[in-house]
Amino acid sequence: MLNPAQIHSKFEQAYHCHLQGKIAQAQALYEEVLNLEPDHVDALHLSGVAAAQMNNHRKAVELIGKAIALYPRNEAFHCNQGVAFNELKEFAAAAASFDKAVAIKPDYHEAHYQRGISLQGLKMHEAAVACYDRAIAIRPDYLEAYYRRGIALQELRKFDAAIASYDKAITIKPDFAEAYANRGNALQELNRFDAAVESFDMAVTIKPDVAETHYNRANALKKLKRYESALESYDRANAIRPDYPEAFHNLGLMRQELNQLDAALACFDRALSINPDYHDARLHKSLALLLGGNFRQGWALYESRRKVSRLADTRRNFTQPLWTGNESISGKTILLHSEQGFGDSIQFCRYARSVADLGARVILETEPPLTGLFKDLSGVSEVAAKGCDLPGFDYHCPLMSLPLAFRTDLNTIPCPRQYLRSDPDKLAYWNNRLGQKTAPRVGLVWSGNITHTNDSNRSIPLTAITRHLPANVMYVSLQKEVRDIDKPSLASDANILHFGDELVDFSDTAALCDLMDLVISVDTSVAHLNAALGNPTWVLLPFSPDWRWLLGRDDSPWYQSVRLFRQEQPGNWDGVFKKLKPELINAYGK
Repeated sequence: MLNPAQIHSKFEQAYHCHLQGKIAQAQALYEEVLNLEPDHVDALHLSGVAAAQMNNHRKAVELIGKAIALYPRNEAFHCNQGVAFNELKEFAAAAASFDKAVAIKPDYHEAHYQRGISLQGLKMHEAAVACYDRAIAIRPDYLEAYYRRGIALQELRKFDAAIASYDKAITIKPDFAEAYANRGNALQELNRFDAAVESFDMAVTIKPDVAETHYNRANALKKLKRYESALESYDRANAIRPDYPEAFHNLGLMRQELNQLDAALACFDRALSINPDYHDARLHKSLALLLGGNFRQGWALYESRRKVSRLADTRRNFTQPLWTGNESISGKTILLHSEQGFGDSIQFCRYARSVADLGARVILETEPPLTGLFKDLSGVSEVAAKGCDLPGFDYHCPLMSLPLAFRTDLNTIPCPRQYLRSDPDKLAYWNNRLGQKTAPRVGLVWSGNITHTNDSNRSIPLTAITRHLPANVMYVSLQKEVRDIDKPSLASDANILHFGDELVDFSDTAALCDLMDLVISVDTSVAHLNAALGNPTWVLLPFSPDWRWLLGRDDSPWYQSVRLFRQEQPGNWDGVFKKLKPELINAYGK
């Protein structure tokens, strides 16, 4: 039997192996010590540390726990056990360990830092920032704390503060690739894409083989419409990590933005082959198919939108069954309910007549601003405002699932010239409000909802339109809301009438539309409204349009009265107005 001196010598041998990085050998020697002296507290603790270094974190928790039981007032024991809990993602237990460590030693900077990691794991980001601040106050050059603090601030969407924290980390460690990469992500969130690319460039210079950095760089380049460079970065990300579904998906989005639909579909298919549950890729594949006029496949895949997390608030959970077009609804009551934007509701409410023709009583639930517009829609027995109590019904169907239910293709789109009508009382009011007509009236819509995912491509500044408008025409703004950037131009242009908040809902806008000779609009709900009223509508489209406008045509199978004016190059509106201006002069002005 070994005496205490021999046990101590074996422990020292283990400890020196540990210091030399011979972790497995050290662990074996610690175990020999513990076989001889099971309550050797330092061997228990360091054996646990070695186990953690060999990624056996459960064993680490157990061994260090035994050391704590023997000596509960050692802050390092609690801290190292907390680190093991963090690795196991048992963040509440980890935080409790760090609480004990700092109770013993309040200026224990590592315990404050590690507690911040635990709290981030618990999604308690404000508290995590406070922990990092405490660690930095104790140790002002704490590189990792500045970096983690930046991550927590990003989670709180405090992007400027996050960038400042990353900058501090980079000051301490100028070759900190991860800090540059995350800094780039924060800059993207602030739409500072040029600066983001510069930050990503630094990251890939330092660490060239991180797929995620190339992917995020490509996303920023895509926003800048630097497509060739973006393509190179996506390709680099996929070369480093061939099983990177997000990179293939976003490459597909870029290909679609360039109207390269076959290439886009191939990218979406590749993403889905890697991750069959990638619902965003399936949805965007459906939109590419619809844009290309492949309605048969497109409508079916478009149902995948119900599984996309960012559209979760559009999903409805009814006990009544979904109508798919296969069930008889003769003599039944069906609820048709809107989803997504106002323009979608206006476009697809036309199917109410087709549903009613199957013998069903139709209830249409829609957003409150549309109820007045839809109250006399053909085929609808009752209009309900979203958020109010609903009457009883037997089936339900989202408006945007009706094309699938009716197996709609390009040749069977229900396309009456007019399926909406303005309120006669509103028409009389707005006719009086406009006064006597002394010149042709042209309605203008130049921007849509700023939160729309494609708003930067579809909306344009007011001045981009006004400089192309001929004289001797009365122009009427059909915008309810005007962006700050356009307010000075609108206020100073006496040739444009603007009513703003006087447009209470879409029934007001409809009446005003009916009093126009022509409406010129970017791709917004007003374009759909005026076209559904059967009025002449000129729609200004970006190079990569929304799927419903298809490609390569100046008319629309959805609306008889629509003319489409398309960009010939991404972001170039001058070519659109070069085509539109002579048409406008010829029809209405000089």
